[in-house]
Amino acid sequence: MEDPYTSTLPHFHTPLLSSCPLWWALIKESMANENEKVDQLKPLRHSTSHIMAEAVMDLFPGTKIGIGPAIENGFYYDFELPRPLTLEDLPRIEARMREIIRGNHPFIHREMSIEEAREYFRDQPYKLELIEGIAKGELGTHGEEDAKPSETVSIYSHDHFTDLCAGPHVSHTGQIPEDAFKLLSIAGAYWRGNEKNPQLTRIYGTVWASKADLDRYLWTLEEAKKRDHRKLGKELQLFILPEEVGSGLPIWLPKGAQVRKLIEDFVYQNQVERGYQHVYSPHIGKKQLWITSGHWDLYGDKMYAPMDIDGVEYLVKPMNCPMHMMVYKSQLRSYKDLPIRIAETATVYRREQSGELTGLLRVRMITQDDSHIFARPDQVKDEFLHVLDQAFYQFGVFGFHEFEMWVSVRDPRNKSKYLGNDAQWDNAERAIKDALDSRHLKYIVAEGEAKFYGPALDIMIRDALGRKWQCTTIQVDFQLPERFQLEYMDSESKPQRPVVLHRAPLGSLERFFAILIEQYAGAFPVWLAPVQMKIITISDRHRDYAFQVASRLQAEKFRVEVDDRSERMNAKIRDAQLEKIPYMLIVGDKEMEAKAVAVRLRTGEDLKAMPLDDFIALARRVVDSKSLELK
Repeated sequence: MEDPYTSTLPHFHTPLLSSCPLWWALIKESMANENEKVDQLKPLRHSTSHIMAEAVMDLFPGTKIGIGPAIENGFYYDFELPRPLTLEDLPRIEARMREIIRGNHPFIHREMSIEEAREYFRDQPYKLELIEGIAKGELGTHGEEDAKPSETVSIYSHDHFTDLCAGPHVSHTGQIPEDAFKLLSIAGAYWRGNEKNPQLTRIYGTVWASKADLDRYLWTLEEAKKRDHRKLGKELQLFILPEEVGSGLPIWLPKGAQVRKLIEDFVYQNQVERGYQHVYSPHIGKKQLWITSGHWDLYGDKMYAPMDIDGVEYLVKPMNCPMHMMVYKSQLRSYKDLPIRIAETATVYRREQSGELTGLLRVRMITQDDSHIFARPDQVKDEFLHVLDQAFYQFGVFGFHEFEMWVSVRDPRNKSKYLGNDAQWDNAERAIKDALDSRHLKYIVAEGEAKFYGPALDIMIRDALGRKWQCTTIQVDFQLPERFQLEYMDSESKPQRPVVLHRAPLGSLERFFAILIEQYAGAFPVWLAPVQMKIITISDRHRDYAFQVASRLQAEKFRVEVDDRSERMNAKIRDAQLEKIPYMLIVGDKEMEAKAVAVRLRTGEDLKAMPLDDFIALARRVVDSKSLELK
């Protein structure tokens, strides 16, 4: 059967990863290794959280305890304390934890009846709430919802501390390296994540298999502070978040806007080469659109209030889906027309909670590299894989090669939160899993994480510091075609429903830009750098030549600035390095005479003087290849 994807394209410029077995092998290996490391550390981290809870209760009598799970890179525990904690308390808690570890106490598991548990935890109100939830089947041991009713609870004990817990744990406290854990921070956290509940004190910590691993992680935390996109965004004049405009509403400054435009152009061209057609749609639409789509009923808490226009209610769009359904419905479609790939780089608006807003990582104005693919059922697998190829290709260009995949499915115990019937959901979930299985890719199935209208593949990328960021989402949707009555005519001229794939490989451009700032520590690759070259004069008499060089470079489409201030050359070089400018071109008497430039890199490396034409050839090669290197 002819490939419906490549058959629409006379020429394909960017490589599909399906033809790169080594790349796919590296992706699969990175995901497998990461999952294995996390599984090995989970019991260690969970056990350390229990030891921390015991230490806190010993040092602060009267403490009420919440829950304390292992999390990525560490653990936490929530407490109601007799007094507020400060960072100065953490070393005391650590010292008591080391005493407990040295006791080499075994972790002992047993089942306790509900009645016995009520009596044992009679002075612990948060544990009693969990026990009642477990008895009724409303909660699991760790607070997860919709479990089965139980007559017993699972507990773990060590030393004189006992907690509701399903494990896993290490065998005894002595297995935790005394020099490989550290308490990191204190935060407030509402009990069970509900702002109507009491606010507890949460202590975060980390533990690793060795001191070397801990030291490496602590270095990563310090490095992350230096790379914080909010700090660098201000220093490099990339974006602002003025309070006068409103929380979560960024303004892109000229340099940041330049980078964003380059990213958008790259994505646009890549989409064109992959057969996408681009559209523009309005920022507002009739409320009825989102009632039809189901967003108003199931996503309404993230949407802004309706506005009245001529007696009709309109909404600021939270996503583009209904608009693209209208594009599909604008004309009759044949099975021969499919797949149809509609793309739009569009800004949507979502009512995020104030406490969730974080720089560009979580905003209320979200720009997506959005697309909806309308396909026949027999095309879904191929289209899904093509989107996967596109995502990995684009991530590779930006320097990301380590991934984790989550297949987000509905919660089987609470189907009322989702549109559609079992058969539709089963078909959509099977389509995603079959596509991933065909590439032998490992993935995690995340129950309850699906969007209300369909399951999705979520791709997490790992940055230069090993941190994980969720970016790509690919959803298989049988619901919106039904709700919007989308049709195509099959080979027998009978109407059929298409399947829709929602996809945004980079996710939010704001979020991805923040990730890039931190990935590169503000030192963007040359092709993305807002200013690629700064020409630095040694003295005033070199000013005319500097502007001649700038004019030539600008004619070659490079982004150039001239620093002709009456400052010492070394001071101007240092300033350019602080601005993360890739190339510093120093011009003096020798360079004027030879029609050359003396080239220094922002890394401090001196490439010495070279003819201007040679430098242009070097820079052109680096930019055109989108290299992450400077030479």
